[in-house]
Amino acid sequence: MYVAVVVVREYDAKTDSRAVEEVENRCEVGPSGKLSLYTHLLGDPVCRVRHSPASLMLVAEMTVGGGGDDKDKREIVGMIRGCIKTVTCGSKVSRNGKNCPTLPLPLPLYTKLAYILGLRVSPSHRRMGIGLKLVQKMEEWFVDNGAEYSYMATEKDNLPSLELFTGKCGYSQFRTPAILVQPVYAHRVRVSKKATIIKLSPADAEALYRRRFATTEFFPRDIDAILNNKLCLGTFLAVPVGSWSGPDGFLGGSWAVISVWNCMEVFRLEVRGASRVRRALAAGTRAVDRALPWLRLPSVPEVFRPFGFHFLFGLGGDGPDAAGYVRALCGRAHNLARERGCGVVVTEVAKREPLRLGIPHWKRLSCAEDLWCIKRLGEDYSEGCVGDWTKSPPGMSIFVDPRDF
Repeated sequence: MYVAVVVVREYDAKTDSRAVEEVENRCEVGPSGKLSLYTHLLGDPVCRVRHSPASLMLVAEMTVGGGGDDKDKREIVGMIRGCIKTVTCGSKVSRNGKNCPTLPLPLPLYTKLAYILGLRVSPSHRRMGIGLKLVQKMEEWFVDNGAEYSYMATEKDNLPSLELFTGKCGYSQFRTPAILVQPVYAHRVRVSKKATIIKLSPADAEALYRRRFATTEFFPRDIDAILNNKLCLGTFLAVPVGSWSGPDGFLGGSWAVISVWNCMEVFRLEVRGASRVRRALAAGTRAVDRALPWLRLPSVPEVFRPFGFHFLFGLGGDGPDAAGYVRALCGRAHNLARERGCGVVVTEVAKREPLRLGIPHWKRLSCAEDLWCIKRLGEDYSEGCVGDWTKSPPGMSIFVDPRDF
C-alpha cells in the first residue's frame, strides 16, 4: 500500500531548482485554450520576487512511501512566490473633504501589502488541495511579517484560480486593470517630432514620481530602489519642443512620463498551440517587414518560441496633449525593445486611466480586464488608518510595480 504525503516547505536553491523549472514549463499561465501562454525561467526560480524588499518562495513536495524495501519517492508538485512591500492605499484629507489645511499637497497613506504570484501546481496533481495549502502557508508568512493586506492577479476567465482565491481563501475582487501589449516590429516606429524626449536620471525620476504620483494607489514607498535597479532601463519624459528648462521647471504645460523595465533578463514567455498555418502567416509578416521596412507594415513577432519583453510602468502626465506625448514615449520604448531583441512591449493601466488612449497595442494580444483580488489579513495598521482598503472605490490611476509583473 502506498501513502502520499504533501509537505509545504521553503524552496532550496541547491536541490529544487531543476524540479521547479520542470513544473513551471508544464503549467500554462491563465486558462487553457487553443493558444496558451507559458513561462520560461532563466535559471533562477526566485527571479520574480528577488528584487522586492521581502520575499519568499515555497514548494509543495509529495512523498510517496511503500512497504517492504521500497524507497520513498519525493517529487515537487507545486510552488508559490510571495513578496511584501509598503505602498500607498489612500491620502490624508480633512473631514470636510478638502486637503488638510496645514498641508500644501495631499499626503499618502501607506500600508504593508503582500503579493502572491507564480502559483503553480503540476497538471497531474491538481484538485488535491495542494494550491490551497501553498496559499495558506504563504499567508502565514505574510502575517508573521506584518502584512496588512494580500492581493493577487489573474485573468477574469481563469475559473480555477478564482474558485481557489475567492471561493476558498476569502479574497474579493478589487481592481480590473487592462494589460496592453504591442508587438515589436522589424521596423522602427516613428516618434512625433512635436515632443522632446529626455531621459531622466534616477534621482530626477524619483523626485518627479514622489511629487506627482505619491498618492496614486499602489505607489511603492521604495520607488528609489526600483528606479536604481539594474533592470530599470530608464525613465523618459516627453515635453513640448523647446520647453525643457530642467527637472524643476517643466510642469506648467502638457507632459508625459514612463519608465522601462527589462523583464527579458528575468524570464521569457512562449505561446503554444498555434497551428502550422498560423505560424506560417506570422513568419510571412515578419519576412515582409524585414525586406521592406520603409513600408512600416505591422508584423507578428516570433512568439511561438521563448521571447522576452519590456514592461512600461510609471505611466503619467498632464495637459491637453498628454496622450500624444504618451504615444511618443511608447514609440521610443518600442524602438528600444527592438534594439534589445524583445518580442513585445507590455504595460498595465487602470480601467479608467485617461492616458490609456495614447498607448498603442493589439487587442488580440492584450487583456481588457486583468483581475486583482485582495484580502484583509488583520486589523488595519496603515499610517493614518484608512479603514478597510478592500472596500475603497477605484481611482482613475494605479501604479503597477514592475517587480510584480
